[in-house]
Amino acid sequence: MSPDNSLAHFRESIQLGIPETLPPAHQYDIAVNHAPKRKKILNPEEEKLALRNALRYFDPKHHAVLLPEFKEELDTYGRIYMYRFMPDYEIKARNISDYPAQSQQAAGMMLMIQNNLDHAVAQHPHELITYGGNGGVFSNWAQYLLTMKYLSEMTDEQTLVMYSGHPMGLFPSHKLAPRCVVTNGMMIPNYSQPDDWEKHNALGVTQYGQMTAGSYMYIGPQGIVHGTTITVLNAFRKIKESPTGNIFVTSGLGGMSGAQPKAGNIAGCITICAEMNSKAVHTRHSQGWVDVVVKNTADLITRVGQAQENKETVSIAFEGNIVHVWEALYEASIHVSIGSDQTSLHNPWAGGYYPVDLSFEASNEMMSKEPDQFKIEVQKSLRRHVEAINKHTEKGTYFFDYGNAFLLESSRADADIAGVDKEFRYSSYVQDIMGPMCFDYGFGPFRWVCASNDPEDLKKTDQIATNVLERLSKNAPERIQQQMQDNIKWIKGAQENKLVVGSQARILYADSLGRIEIAKAFNKAIAAGEIGTIVLGRDHHDVSGTDSPYRETSNIYDGSRFTADMAIQNVIGDSFRGATWVSIHNGGGVGWGEVINGGFGMVIDGSKESENKLESMLFWDVNNGIARRNWARNENATFAIKRAMEANPSLKVTIPNEVSNDLIDNI
Repeated sequence: MSPDNSLAHFRESIQLGIPETLPPAHQYDIAVNHAPKRKKILNPEEEKLALRNALRYFDPKHHAVLLPEFKEELDTYGRIYMYRFMPDYEIKARNISDYPAQSQQAAGMMLMIQNNLDHAVAQHPHELITYGGNGGVFSNWAQYLLTMKYLSEMTDEQTLVMYSGHPMGLFPSHKLAPRCVVTNGMMIPNYSQPDDWEKHNALGVTQYGQMTAGSYMYIGPQGIVHGTTITVLNAFRKIKESPTGNIFVTSGLGGMSGAQPKAGNIAGCITICAEMNSKAVHTRHSQGWVDVVVKNTADLITRVGQAQENKETVSIAFEGNIVHVWEALYEASIHVSIGSDQTSLHNPWAGGYYPVDLSFEASNEMMSKEPDQFKIEVQKSLRRHVEAINKHTEKGTYFFDYGNAFLLESSRADADIAGVDKEFRYSSYVQDIMGPMCFDYGFGPFRWVCASNDPEDLKKTDQIATNVLERLSKNAPERIQQQMQDNIKWIKGAQENKLVVGSQARILYADSLGRIEIAKAFNKAIAAGEIGTIVLGRDHHDVSGTDSPYRETSNIYDGSRFTADMAIQNVIGDSFRGATWVSIHNGGGVGWGEVINGGFGMVIDGSKESENKLESMLFWDVNNGIARRNWARNENATFAIKRAMEANPSLKVTIPNEVSNDLIDNI
């Protein structure tokens, strides 16, 4: 059945919510990139509980029909997705005026939710998973339908409460309150191990929201391209090599990791990115995010040799296992300048990492039918993976962890990853690059979405942001001029680099002052009728939003990196300073139980009220994290927070006193 994309049908379907009459049973579409089957983890009584939990969304008159269907889904896929209730219209970001809503802020959320589930954006759209293998917007289609209905009914004096994908309901609030508060996976600490997620997700009572998946702020792989570009550029600067003609080796083309080849092209190097899933390879190649596809190591070595000889800027997708890439390059004596990994190792046992010498299909079968053996194979592969990397680093390769739990899971696999004077042999990119160069100064992944869905609006916002940054750079301190110039270069090249997938969105690393000034300029342009409504946001992977000891806060050295006060304070503070919606999650890019991360979305409409909100909230949203990093004695953060206090006398932050090393060492 072809989708009915008429506007009237779309609006009626949104307002209908869960239909009174059952739609036809869904035919499983093998052309879609589906989530791997989850392992069987529920006992018979728990399976009955999962079915009861699923059926509570539906009128009892439908239970006899739906029960065997949901039981089959649970048996076949390890989850109840309720495929029958997938909408028959195309899910994508539309013009904000197309959404049936009483509140423009609610319409903005509807747009962002649909963008997260767009087939061009989402990793496993039929399973409501946006990226990372398990990063869900919802756990099932009933939750989607009910949430969209609530948003269509919401007024500006109500708040929608979201419990791990489930819309608990609309509650009376007030105009200045958030329109939505989202929590995902907020488990009691002692029940936050990987199998706890498997069990409670299968029961339908929690979900893994990743970072921007369950907070409705994902904008496709562009969302991480800028940060990846900064990382690659500065990795080459760190080792004092030019990107031109030199090699960056990594892996992962699904979801956010698909950003790597595009970032490598922008940086100007030769990028080799391995990926086991042929559908992911095809998607990124068809979207122009990777230039060349090769399927065996002999062809890879030949193509890399040509690229080096011609000093090409080119991205090469290797359809196969990353371990074979590292080993083949070593055997061919090809020097790799920088290396990393961006497989979803936060989710190693359910499709996040594929073992060497097992096919994609065999791996998917083993992970569901023989999960214990699959874990053995993954850990064996990690040991071999690390061994190959170590051989390269002994010859001068600069390898860094890219925040995907590679070092952590490799250590748990007893790979040769231990360092002499630190936990791991290699640093994370936050410790070496993003922490001291960006986060400590307040630079992070500010982003915006043009709610008109008009490419011309995006073009205008790019120019507005460029004008603001060029103005601010004239008076910026010398120690942040490199960041300012990198960001100006990025935004000037944004249109040329064709970064848009899904919504008309942009990401731009900016500090507190930059974010506020750009947002104010947008609001002024909206008021003047030059552009339409804008949705502001950011990645959770930012200055303040996330407490993650092996990624975002890995360069916190005062012993507090295992605390989560910053992320919680961030979301609480955003909620009463003007955010349209706020979210707080357990889990993210480094794993369930390994991180707490928070995010926000803000709809601005050109009003004075929007200007007041964005000034108040964006100032807090960044400086909360700078203050914490300053208290950890990060020198650049102390510089940044003192600068913020000079700009706003109402800000008063405790500055740490340094203690003499000689005094401490002689105690």
